[in-house]
Amino acid sequence: MDIRQLKYFVAVADARNFTRASEVLHIAQPPLSRQIQLLEEELGVQLILRNSRPLRLTEAGRTFYEQALQIISRLDQLKTATRQIGLNQQRTLSIGFVASTLYGGLPMLVRKLRQHYPDVDIQLVELTSQQQFAALTSGRIDVGFGRVRGNDATVARTILREERLVLALPPDSPLAGASSRIPFSAIQGQKLIVYPKEPRPSFADHVLSLLNDHAVRPATVHEVREIQTALGLVAADSGICVIPASARLRSDVHYRLIDDPRITSPIIMSHRLNDNAWYIAALKEMVAAMYAENPPWLDVEHSVFQGGDAQPEDAPPAKPPRVRKQPAA
Repeated sequence: MDIRQLKYFVAVADARNFTRASEVLHIAQPPLSRQIQLLEEELGVQLILRNSRPLRLTEAGRTFYEQALQIISRLDQLKTATRQIGLNQQRTLSIGFVASTLYGGLPMLVRKLRQHYPDVDIQLVELTSQQQFAALTSGRIDVGFGRVRGNDATVARTILREERLVLALPPDSPLAGASSRIPFSAIQGQKLIVYPKEPRPSFADHVLSLLNDHAVRPATVHEVREIQTALGLVAADSGICVIPASARLRSDVHYRLIDDPRITSPIIMSHRLNDNAWYIAALKEMVAAMYAENPPWLDVEHSVFQGGDAQPEDAPPAKPPRVRKQPAA
């Protein structure tokens, strides 16, 4: 099996016709058919149903098609990156992220990257934590920032910090009139909104796992697709929601810090295992420097929460967390 055969197969799968595929590839049809036949013989499975019009892929053929596309794409990226470096052209860094990291340190980190590496084209791709693992493997992104601990053995993960979680409450909720901090057990018997609904596992599963660990049972659980929808429903008095402290987006919702330092959500940086590219060390150094500056979004203990509540002035200052490595599963 070689890359030429993969490209031949993809062309046939796209055209659903050997004649049209041969025209696209600028080769005669008999050699093309022979190469696909040799490919099937090597794999020991049928990839194409030749008796159908147009041609259809078998289930094995569909899987092979998806993987072949990834290999061809990765090879093209490899060629482009090598040429750019060899010709001293602009480099590209693709960063995957979950939406909630935009409310914390990711914008600051990207600004620092642009300042220190002006010749690098930085591309941001919104992906769930689970989608980031597949995107790293396929080469679609170079590094990802998410919140879910995956178990992909080909991906290395570094926990950058554990972010405190807060309860988002409707203004008229009895819990909204409580003190600045609120026990996690306050969710007991409440209508809870979690996000995202899919794909799973996700931040929703992290919250539900925390509830299960602390034997807290909400009355109902309503799943929605994104945090903006969840907070909109909270504002409409449809329930309460657990969110990262940095994601306090709406002014018509009250927020209460959960009074338990163990109730957190990790910020995780992921990259391909054994990837020693320049950006891995650069990103870790910048994250450490950024935390050392103790920016306002990091200082949860002194943050003013909507509803006019603030932490006492004599509360101990928040310490920048240490970047610690999580071994790959």
